[in-house]
Amino acid sequence: MSKNTKTPNPYKEPQTFEYEFGGPIGAFLTVASLPPLVLTLTYFASIGKINLDPNEILNKCFSHDWYIVAYCSLGLASWFMFQVLLERVLPCELIQGVILENGERLRYRVNGHLAFWSTWMMLFIGYPTIKGRISGDDLSSGVRMNFNAYPLHVLYDYYGDLALASILLCTILSIFLYMKSFVPGAMLAKGGNSGSHIYDFFIGKELNPRSICGSFDWKEFCELRPGLIGWTILNVAFASVQKEKLGHVSGSMVLVNIFQWLYVWDALYQERAILTTMDITTDGFGFMLVFGDMSWVPFLYSLQARYLVDHDPNLSIYTLVIILLINFLGYSIFRGANSQKDAFRRDPEGENVKHLQYLQTKRGTRLLTSGYWGMARKINYTGDWIMALSWCLVCGFDSIVPYFYAIYFCILLIHRSERDDHMCHVKYGDDWSKYKKIVPYRFIPGIV
Repeated sequence: MSKNTKTPNPYKEPQTFEYEFGGPIGAFLTVASLPPLVLTLTYFASIGKINLDPNEILNKCFSHDWYIVAYCSLGLASWFMFQVLLERVLPCELIQGVILENGERLRYRVNGHLAFWSTWMMLFIGYPTIKGRISGDDLSSGVRMNFNAYPLHVLYDYYGDLALASILLCTILSIFLYMKSFVPGAMLAKGGNSGSHIYDFFIGKELNPRSICGSFDWKEFCELRPGLIGWTILNVAFASVQKEKLGHVSGSMVLVNIFQWLYVWDALYQERAILTTMDITTDGFGFMLVFGDMSWVPFLYSLQARYLVDHDPNLSIYTLVIILLINFLGYSIFRGANSQKDAFRRDPEGENVKHLQYLQTKRGTRLLTSGYWGMARKINYTGDWIMALSWCLVCGFDSIVPYFYAIYFCILLIHRSERDDHMCHVKYGDDWSKYKKIVPYRFIPGIV
């Protein structure tokens, strides 16, 4: 072999398009299979077990009353617009995102935390109802508007129909966003410009689709607002129905509501941290993220609370305390790692992070090699999964249905870590190989 011959870099950015998720065929199968999977799992949670009879699933996963489905669709569309209104009118911070490949930095309206609390206030004291009727020529006689708590039992009664309505609305929004990506000047995602319509529709063709004179970012908004906040409201609805049925709220229901409410609150409180994540900086906004944000998250992440309404395991106080400690461990790792990374990115010389060691890359960026990030390259994923496991443990061991989330989430995190590892090899080259030698473990220090 000639001395001048170079060994090809297996992580060099490919000249031909590189598909993920099985390419166009995999994208088609995913788009076709996810909606029925959501409806099936919500049905399993309601009956507390797996029932593979297709006729039972089809007949009972939603009401089959299309008036109700239309009503639920209108309700979800109104919910979405309410969250848009809050994003538009509430005070906000204007935060600069990361520098994109075209050199541009987008501005984001960060007020998700305030929108979260405003939503909860409206939920319990701001739901308008009109009472009385108009009589004679006096348009105001006997008519008045009152403000009360929202009737949460409606969310339990029409859980399957709401799930179906979310699927329909997510599909419509995904089609709109795909068509919008063909507008001249749209910045396309590198991974979503394959030329295959079904693949690009699924993965997301446009990187950061925006409307309202470029000030409304569809992707950042949908990542945090309608689906996440809606998830916590579904949980509270299930707790209220359990109280109606049993006369009390069980310890398991209390814990799963606290755990998941805190998780969502934390995401919205730390909203600016999402601006540096792969979802925002790299992935296009297509069916994968639209469906994931606004159908998969609220209706599958609430499976535990829905299961507990009718199938509570009546766990002992000692078991609940152990599960509480498991969740606290996961949250401590998850929040500690993410906060440390975010603080270092914003100010490497900050008081709390200036002591951290790092690898200086040829690109000019720094990769942390101590603290949380010296223990494992994806230590935050480990904390995230420990929390997910605790959410499932509150349901006991009578059924595998509530454990779907922990199983799915484990697969998701492994896949995301592999995607990120490949992208970092392309981005950092030899520096990433050096970094992996310094921090050899991916999830659990000393093990894997």
